[in-house]
Amino acid sequence: MKIDSQSFESLLTKYQTRVDKALDYWLPVESVNPHRLHQAMRYSVLAPGKRVRPVLVYATASALGLDLKLVDGAAAAVEIIHAYSLIHDDLPAMDDDDLRRGRPTCHKKFDEATAILAGDALQALAFYILSHDPDMTADCKARLQMIEILSLFSGSRGMAGGQSIDLASVGKPLNITELETMHIHKTGALIRTCIQFSTLSTDRLSKIRFDALDSYAKCIGLSFQVQDDILDVVGDTQTLGKPQGSDHERNKPTFPSIIGLQASREKTLELHQKALDALAIFGEEAEILRYISAWFVERTH
Repeated sequence: MKIDSQSFESLLTKYQTRVDKALDYWLPVESVNPHRLHQAMRYSVLAPGKRVRPVLVYATASALGLDLKLVDGAAAAVEIIHAYSLIHDDLPAMDDDDLRRGRPTCHKKFDEATAILAGDALQALAFYILSHDPDMTADCKARLQMIEILSLFSGSRGMAGGQSIDLASVGKPLNITELETMHIHKTGALIRTCIQFSTLSTDRLSKIRFDALDSYAKCIGLSFQVQDDILDVVGDTQTLGKPQGSDHERNKPTFPSIIGLQASREKTLELHQKALDALAIFGEEAEILRYISAWFVERTH
């Protein structure tokens, strides 16, 4: 089907509402002890946001003709992992941020110990969902592959490893290859997880189509981060929901600081085109994925 701005916004709302319902279902209620920990978990996960990663899960499932209930658990799990990573990234020992999505960060709203425990508990919850959701694929091998992918791409060889490289790179000159490697791990790995969760939910996908979707995921994972770096320069705190210019203030290496703002913008367009090229073997069923790639490089927050 053809996608325009109006139909895309409608799909976004549909996907966001759907994953919020799943998140509310899986997150422990605040009335259950330990109350403060569960309150912190819900505060962080259910904060208003774009739900980019669940949107990717659902959009890929839609492109593959899947019933979305097959991936509700996967969409919730990947958003919960993302939320846990943000809680820990915001801590004083790491990025030391006071704002996240326009609200006080978890450690500011509660305290550092509670924030650490909330992140720990959320990480465990994500794997619990993948192993227990009754509506996900009945193929045990596929579920194990999902657990394997999430553990790999959220660990030292993925998201956590990318954050470690990021912290070690503050104040140090990096070349563009080193910067890309950092973000392929920190941001790109979890983006790839989203796409692969949906591909593993069907047994009707050929290897050539799987590889095409994985190539697409790699391109948009990097373009998303390049645009983030651009917005840190040209955005504003109110729109971004976090302090503008924080990367520059911390002397963190970014695409604009290494190759310049204009070259960074050109980089996003180049990656967008590569993402479209990767989807060339798909027809109109992948139009939502093509639109998402454009959304990543045109977004203002």
